[in-house]
Amino acid sequence: MGKQTDSSGIPLQEERRRIVHTMRKLGTRGLLCMACLMASPVWAAADGQKFPDVVSAVARVGSLGKLDFDVTVSSPYDSAARYADAFKVMGKDGTVYGERTLWHDHADEQPFTRDLYGVAVPASVNAVVIQARDKKFGYGGKTVEIRLPKR
Repeated sequence: MGKQTDSSGIPLQEERRRIVHTMRKLGTRGLLCMACLMASPVWAAADGQKFPDVVSAVARVGSLGKLDFDVTVSSPYDSAARYADAFKVMGKDGTVYGERTLWHDHADEQPFTRDLYGVAVPASVNAVVIQARDKKFGYGGKTVEIRLPKR
C-alpha cells in the first residue's frame, strides 16, 4: 500500500510533523489567535459569500414614539467594487418600515454597526426582521428578528 498524501501530494506523516512544529512555535496564545482568525468573518470571505449577514440589532424608543435601530452587519467580502449597501427593517409579513442606504464599503471595519432613526412602526407590531442588501445581488443573507420595546 502506498503512502497517504494530502491534496497537494505531501505525505501525511510529513504534513503532521509540520503542523506539530508550527503549533509548538506558536504556543497557546498563537493558537488562540489563529483559531479566532479562522472563525472571524474576514476569513470566511473566501467561501464565496453572496449576501451580507445581519449579526445583531437593537431597537429603542426615540422621539415622538418612533423607533431607533442600531444594526450590526457582516459582509466579509467588502471592497469598493462590492459591499453591503443597505439594510431594511420590516414586519414579519414583509412590510418595510424603514431602510438605511450605505454609501461606501466597510472593508476595514467588519462587522460594522450603523443606525437608522425615526422609524414609524405601528404599535400593533411587536417584532421586526432586519435584512441587509448586497450592492450586486440585492437582499439576502442571515436576518435578525427582534422584539420591539413598548411605545
